[in-house]
Amino acid sequence: MLDLTYDPPKPKVIAGAKHDWELVIGMEVHAQVASKAKLFSGASTEFGAEPNSNVSFVDAAMPGMLPVINEFCIEQAVRTGLGLKAKINLWSAFDRKNYFYPDLPQGYQISQLYHPLVGEGEILVDMEPGIARLVRIERIHVEQDAGKSIHDMDPAMSFVDLNRTGVALMEIVSRPDIRGPEEAAAYVTKLRQILRYLGTCDGNMQNGNLRADVNVSICRPGAYEKYMETQDFSHLGTRCEIKNMNSMRFIQQAIEYEARRQIQIVESGGSVVQETRLYDPDKGETRSMRSKEEAHDYRYFPDPDLLPLEIEQAWVDGIEASLPELPDEKKARFIADYGVTEYDANVLTADVDLAQYFEDSVAGGDGKRTANWVINEVLGRANKAEISPRQIVAPEVNAAILAMVARDEISTKIAKDVLELHIETGRAPDEIVATEGMKQVTDTGAIEAAVDQIIADNPAQVEKAKANPKLAGWFVGQVMKATGGKANPKAVNDIIQQKLGLDQG
Repeated sequence: MLDLTYDPPKPKVIAGAKHDWELVIGMEVHAQVASKAKLFSGASTEFGAEPNSNVSFVDAAMPGMLPVINEFCIEQAVRTGLGLKAKINLWSAFDRKNYFYPDLPQGYQISQLYHPLVGEGEILVDMEPGIARLVRIERIHVEQDAGKSIHDMDPAMSFVDLNRTGVALMEIVSRPDIRGPEEAAAYVTKLRQILRYLGTCDGNMQNGNLRADVNVSICRPGAYEKYMETQDFSHLGTRCEIKNMNSMRFIQQAIEYEARRQIQIVESGGSVVQETRLYDPDKGETRSMRSKEEAHDYRYFPDPDLLPLEIEQAWVDGIEASLPELPDEKKARFIADYGVTEYDANVLTADVDLAQYFEDSVAGGDGKRTANWVINEVLGRANKAEISPRQIVAPEVNAAILAMVARDEISTKIAKDVLELHIETGRAPDEIVATEGMKQVTDTGAIEAAVDQIIADNPAQVEKAKANPKLAGWFVGQVMKATGGKANPKAVNDIIQQKLGLDQG
């Protein structure tokens, strides 16, 4: 149970020519269900296959072909709902959303408007230690994806690839609780993280497996609080939807531009028109795509080929019992069990594989020291090389190196050298320490001799240190340098303090 306290972030305020304005943002995130087969057919969902090779008769809307619900896709959506602390509706139904595009062979999309599978839930979006936004989830409905029209392969013709047609999507709809561009990106990041923990969507935005429609409006300071009190949308401005965003950076840029566009319109005496817009990253601006459709424009009606979907509570309970430890709970446990900071816990739990790597690296050792080691020594190397931490160094190697530090066999500085040599040669840490003469000097006699020599050679520095004890650190550095970093730092410091007469009183 997450017991960390937090305060909500302040809303983004943009100064217009006449007034200050605040942002109000809602998100509709389309997450592709992690499934080998499509929602209503057995066709493959493999990415990168030859065009039109993953298409069944159902996907192609051949006459007489009827959809059959893929139970695993429904299970994945239920699992997602449970992971977002949402209500699971035991009775739901599919509707036809009618519109024509060349990449939609049926002439309609099978979706869930009136009776979605998943109801209200929530996501806690971490902004910084102690600051987080609780975003309410309105619903999650399951629907099929459309295909893809390709316009840049021939100057006179367009091509259609139906491989994505019928792929299962979860549309995760938030309330307008997000108050700034950074929060919007953080929301998508947190949602992606939870989906990856659950194993219900791989979150690959580059492949289009996770994409967001961003609804942006503006209001005067104080208006949002009135909306929250009354849930009356009239207190908020007219929203515009920016479609198909698949980059955290572009999401922020698009929101910033769109907000300023709306402010300029309103302050000039105009009215914002509700519409769907696209973001052009090359020009850094949004442009109108079409007027915003309402439900009646799509002529929704219950799909006559599909019975209502009825599921049993026992089945839902079984899915809930199999849920993994999710990011918020894991973060709280890392702080409680390993004594790491909230910042470090956020870094370590950002990815489920990294979190497991960290725990494997602790292996009974010091959690805080291991966290610093993994974040500063391993993760940086992995990110630079664009590979996983396990490909840099095995967690048991981390544990072995840190165990030697804990036993005062090597210093932290030497530990870094051991790691470097292990990465270069593959040799075991204990072998490296033994053969390279890296073992820490704990013989007080040898350390004392080095200290005496440094003191004798630097009488002026001795007087300065006696006058200002903080300068004694200079002697520690000199002794460590003289011993090749192998002297025990604590022993060095204790002896210096004694020799300089700074340990009295």
